[in-house]
Amino acid sequence: MSIAGFQFDNTYARDLEGFYVPWKGAEVPAPRMIRFNRALAEELGLDAEVLESDAGAAIFAGHEAPEGAEPLAMAYAGHQFGGFSPQLGDGRALLLGEVIDRQGRRRDIHLKGSGRTPFSRGGDGKAVLGPVLREYIIGEAMHALGVPTTRALAAVATGEEIMRQDGPAPGAVLARVASSHLRVGTFQFFAARGETERLRQLADYAIARHYPELAGQPERYLGLLEAVRDRQASLIAQWMNLGFVHGVMNTDNMTISGETIDYGPCAFIDGYDPAMVFSSIDSHGRYAYGNQPKIAQWNLARLAETLLDLINPEDSDDAVKRASDVVNGFPLAYERAWLSGMRAKLGLTREQPDDIDLAVGLLAVLETQGADFTRVFRSLSLAVSGEAAAPRSLFDNPAGFDVWLPLWQARLAREDRTDDEKRAAMNRVNPVYIPRNHMVEAALDSATKGDLAPFERLVEVLADPFTERKGLEVFALGAPSDFGPYTTYCGT
Repeated sequence: MSIAGFQFDNTYARDLEGFYVPWKGAEVPAPRMIRFNRALAEELGLDAEVLESDAGAAIFAGHEAPEGAEPLAMAYAGHQFGGFSPQLGDGRALLLGEVIDRQGRRRDIHLKGSGRTPFSRGGDGKAVLGPVLREYIIGEAMHALGVPTTRALAAVATGEEIMRQDGPAPGAVLARVASSHLRVGTFQFFAARGETERLRQLADYAIARHYPELAGQPERYLGLLEAVRDRQASLIAQWMNLGFVHGVMNTDNMTISGETIDYGPCAFIDGYDPAMVFSSIDSHGRYAYGNQPKIAQWNLARLAETLLDLINPEDSDDAVKRASDVVNGFPLAYERAWLSGMRAKLGLTREQPDDIDLAVGLLAVLETQGADFTRVFRSLSLAVSGEAAAPRSLFDNPAGFDVWLPLWQARLAREDRTDDEKRAAMNRVNPVYIPRNHMVEAALDSATKGDLAPFERLVEVLADPFTERKGLEVFALGAPSDFGPYTTYCGT
């Protein structure tokens, strides 16, 4: 065991030779810890005291590899905005290694912004402070909201000035943790080269790591597709139920584990609008908020294409039919997961056939008014006993809400629980605090100017999103009118 507590067991490096390039991070002039996630470090069995230091900063900047690490750049391909790139790979990132956490779970430790690799394609391989801290904020917020996600272990300043379109910016590296970094694009990389045996090796590795119940089963590759479908359906339903917009749902950003990965041009909606797009490069709205379930199914179809020769190598028509049946089952799997989440948000536990109409009806009212998605759902718990002033006040014209409200209250009355129990259950799933875009931008702006206090405060508030606390009212509000249209950038 290394001095910092790393107990590496690097199966990707050991079992998948040819799926990566061994590499090391670039040297940086002055690595300095900006934010260290002590709770996550302790969960991983790491020595937080050692790592929250200059030694830890050097490790997480990619400057020095700890004992037992086998840094590597992973190979993958991907569809980016619908166009296929046969070779992408870790162009500015490294898989440092894998550790077994205190609960026996295998976790990747991955560095983002650690310098050029053979996959860099002309980029500088670096990251800058603003996007690194954005990923820290959003990833940790998503974890606190109960969404499967990569997590931020450390944000490190490198002491460099990195040139970007808007001029020089302070360099930084994010150390993040995931169940794995296997992507749809990882499968596409080898499928595009016709390397069926390596695809089989990769699929068996993914099954052993994420779906061990399928190992050795004769239909395990079809089972893998079904399992990924169900996890992605659940994940996207959670995004939609929280108003989260990923912004860049390329196939290289869709994990086999069902975790959210790569927080680039992401954001949360304020006013409800299915057509909402925040990304500066999504000019046609491909990855708009309301399109996310369809895009997830489209990405799943790309995964299915890579598995056809494994599903039935003897009969391609049969393989296509069976894989298509799985992919075509995505909308139902998604609707079930989404409606389950919506029932919880509306305080419902029993399944009734008209529940979907009730949920869709409220969203229609929200859309016509552009009412604040998060605040309306949170305030509904105040209307459980009939007092609806709080949610009504969030609509410029509450006429549509007034029509919907008695339908919901009548449905809620059929639940065999007390009003207090209903309110408590709703408040456990409807957050008070989300990463409001204007708050995130203010925190990042201050951080890049040397003041980390707003960033630290925002991270602290978002760590407990369901508990309303006095003095934090400003964190629950939507953007002020002068904030204007919000645009996000990939931050590469």
